[in-house]
Amino acid sequence: CHWCHVMERESFESEAVAEVLNRLFIPVKVDREERPDVDRIYMAYVQASTGSGGWPMSVWLTPDLKPFHGGTYFPPDNRYGRPGFVTILEYISRAWNNERAKVEESSAEVMRQLESIMSTKAPGARLDEQVLHSCFNAMRRSFDSRLGGFGGAPKFPRPAQLYFLHRYYKRTRSEEALEMSLLTLREMAKGGMYDQLGGGFHRYSVDARWFVPHFEKMLYDQGQLVVSYLEAFQLTGDEEFARVARETLDYVLRDMVDPVGAFHSAEDADSVLDPADPHEKGEGAFYIWTQHELEEILGKPHSDWFCHRFGVEVDGNVAEDPHHEFTGRNILYQAHTIAATARQFGVTEADVASALAVASRKLMDRRADRVRPHLDDKVLTAWNGLMISAFAKAAQVLGDAKYLDAAQKAAGFVLARMYSVETGRLLRRYRDGDAAIDGFQDDYALFVQALLDLYEASFDASLLQTADRLTRTMIELFEDREIGGFFSTTDGDASLVLRMKDDYDGAEPAGNSVAALNLLRLARITGDQVFHAAAERTLKALAGRLQAQPVAAPFLAAAYQYSLAPPIQIVIAGESGAQELLAEVRKRFLPDAVVLKAGEWLPSLRAMQPIDGKAAAYVCENFTCRLPVTTVAELAALLE
Repeated sequence: CHWCHVMERESFESEAVAEVLNRLFIPVKVDREERPDVDRIYMAYVQASTGSGGWPMSVWLTPDLKPFHGGTYFPPDNRYGRPGFVTILEYISRAWNNERAKVEESSAEVMRQLESIMSTKAPGARLDEQVLHSCFNAMRRSFDSRLGGFGGAPKFPRPAQLYFLHRYYKRTRSEEALEMSLLTLREMAKGGMYDQLGGGFHRYSVDARWFVPHFEKMLYDQGQLVVSYLEAFQLTGDEEFARVARETLDYVLRDMVDPVGAFHSAEDADSVLDPADPHEKGEGAFYIWTQHELEEILGKPHSDWFCHRFGVEVDGNVAEDPHHEFTGRNILYQAHTIAATARQFGVTEADVASALAVASRKLMDRRADRVRPHLDDKVLTAWNGLMISAFAKAAQVLGDAKYLDAAQKAAGFVLARMYSVETGRLLRRYRDGDAAIDGFQDDYALFVQALLDLYEASFDASLLQTADRLTRTMIELFEDREIGGFFSTTDGDASLVLRMKDDYDGAEPAGNSVAALNLLRLARITGDQVFHAAAERTLKALAGRLQAQPVAAPFLAAAYQYSLAPPIQIVIAGESGAQELLAEVRKRFLPDAVVLKAGEWLPSLRAMQPIDGKAAAYVCENFTCRLPVTTVAELAALLE
């Protein structure tokens, strides 16, 4: 992120700061994406002790790893109303040396509070459908009905909210719920949050209108938002949502795929402003333009059309420049529609659309000559799970074989290099030939979700078998056997001062939320009560959290809603005509259904056969099956 790089340049690369830091402390640098378990503990401490959190994050620990001071960005010296980093280092050193007992007692008290929160027994809350309405109503209160999104600036995409809203609409037919999601998706795609040339979403917007982003691109955002746009396309048939999904997927295929087929983690916010001075970096430099550049590359009148469409101004379009690199430059956003642009210049919409497509290709070619932002080329199992799910769903909804191929290659890599068939365990991270770090609970949950989604795209029964085994391993390694739910880490790690449960659906869905839905899906697919019982224990353990703060766990609320819905199985038997039947299923938003292929692995499906040599669809709801059908029209009637 931008401020991580700022603090790195200002403090951690400073010889003067390094001298103080190394003389007074033992510094340890943690990649929080490799070690979310470490980050989660100390982030909880910083939030509890300061009232807020974020990155960069610095925490000071006792020799037994207990935190006693922490914060986020510190300038190198006293400025912005914040104490400088060297000032903080020297102050903490004096406090540790002169008042150690007081420091240790303060740390111990905060740790006792955190331990109390983490070890709270299940409050015995009983869930009912009202919790879904409470979650929706909480979102309504914070929804920006003009610009989409929730709350004010800065605005973060939080796809778990959209995931819930789509399912709440399907259950209640609340048009308001659907429109909240659709407006958010439309406005995000219009703004500078979205890369208007290359596709893909930046991390968040510093303003309320999705205009000025923090320019890093995270894999987990791309994966989840693609699913949101695909679902919006299923719900509305609006090709604009499909376009954004395709462009985002194509960005990932172009810029985020490792040669081994898995997906890289992120691209930096900062990049080189001037190739002649590679040390001078600025946020978003790779993505922003001067009007003069555009005129030089595109020529008149097409540069005028492009500038009108994408809000380009001669002096730059960022009114209050938060960074000097934006001065005189423009962030591209959809200021006017193609139709409005055509009217402005007295030409046809077709002419404008054609010219803009050519212009975008020219600008992408020119942008390719710039110094790209740094690529974080780690392969993380959990984040790859989110992206595999997106490609698998795109293969179904958009019918494009290249997306299925991408999902299969990435899943195949994880299974070949980051999964042990002998132990049934996953690893967390791969980079440059090295796979390491035992997987955390969210790695299991998000990768199992990917396997289930990929099964519904490919009907490879081995994916279900692996999902079954990994879920059993997850239960064995992470489940809280006393009250249910899942810890983020295995037991017995002496380097961790707390064993925590993840129950907040933030930028990524919580491992517990995804696990609950996986368990329910597996129970419906396999009929195995082991999975259903574990899902019930998870929902019961987290019922208090869901009742008290449903908006904090919208993905979990969606999982609970799934548990309330009558089980629906759609089984396809046979080959001749199967793709046509599947296309009819896949164009619909059916969040409560599991789609299966008749075969040998699941005994309950063996009796389902083609009819007179034609593929047949068996639709079963609430444990009752309809007569099989062989035509698209008949299947459509059953699915209405």
